[in-house]
Amino acid sequence: MAEIIDGKAEAAKVREETAAAVEAFRGEFGYAPGLATVLVGDDAASATYVRNKRRSCAKAGIESLHHELPGDVSQQEIVSLVEQLNERSDAHGILVQLPLPKGIDSRAVLNAISPDKDVDGLHPVSQGRLMAGEDGLRPCTPLGVMRLLDSIGTELKGARAVVVGRSLLVGKPVALLLLERHATVTLCHSRTEDLPGEVGRADIVVAAVGLPEFVQGEWIRDGSVVIDVGINRLEDGRLVGDVDFESCSQRASHITPVPGGVGPMTVAMLLSNTVTAARRLATR
Repeated sequence: MAEIIDGKAEAAKVREETAAAVEAFRGEFGYAPGLATVLVGDDAASATYVRNKRRSCAKAGIESLHHELPGDVSQQEIVSLVEQLNERSDAHGILVQLPLPKGIDSRAVLNAISPDKDVDGLHPVSQGRLMAGEDGLRPCTPLGVMRLLDSIGTELKGARAVVVGRSLLVGKPVALLLLERHATVTLCHSRTEDLPGEVGRADIVVAAVGLPEFVQGEWIRDGSVVIDVGINRLEDGRLVGDVDFESCSQRASHITPVPGGVGPMTVAMLLSNTVTAARRLATR
C-alpha cells in the first residue's frame, strides 16, 4: 500500500519559508513584495480562487494589489491595466485569473505581462527560459510537483519519469523541470501508443491529462512514485484525480491524493514565486 504524500503539510512548510523570506526582504529593502491580481467578470469560482490567493498573501506578509473589471470590459482595457501594473514599482508579480470572458484572447493578455513579473510562469519568454535552462519564473503547479518529489527524497538523477499530459500549464514544463534534474523523461498523452507500457516502465509517473481516473493501477510498476495533478468533479459530486487512486495506491510506493495533494502546492509556490520576482527586481 502506497504512502500518501501530504500536499497540505508540504504547502504549509513552503508558506512558512515564504513568510520568513518576506520578513527578510522587508528588512533588507524596507518594503514588502507585492502581488497584483486581476479578476475579470463575475465567475464565482474565479472569485473564490482570487480571494484565497489574497488571503494567502496576507498570511505571508505579501502586499495584495487587487483589481476587478466588469465582464463586458474590452480586451484592450485589460491589456492596458496589465501594462500599468508592469510599470508599478509596488507590483512585483502579476496574476490574471483565468478563464477570461468569451471574446477575450487570453494569450494576448498573458503575453502583455512583463516576464519579470510573470509569477504564473506562462509567458512565452518564461517558457523559453525554462527550455533554455536560464533563470526565470517557473509555472507554479510544476514547481509544486518537484517540491513534493523532493519532500519524500525521490532520487531524480537517472530515474525514468513518465509525464502523461502535454499542456503548457503542467505537462511540458514539468517534463523540462525533471530533465533539469537529470531524469530520463518520456512525455506522453492520451493518444500515445501502448501508454500502459510506457507508464509501466516508469519510476515516477506524473498524471496531468485532464481525464478522471484515466491511469489504471495495472499500468503502475511496483514501487513507483505517482503524482496526480488532475482534479475532476464526477456527476455524483466526488472530486477525483487523473489516476484511479484505489488501484494505483496498491502498487505505488508513494502517491498524492485528490484533493490534498498537488492542489495546495500551487498557491504556495505562487507566493514563493512572488518573493523570487521581487528580489530579482530589487537587485538587478
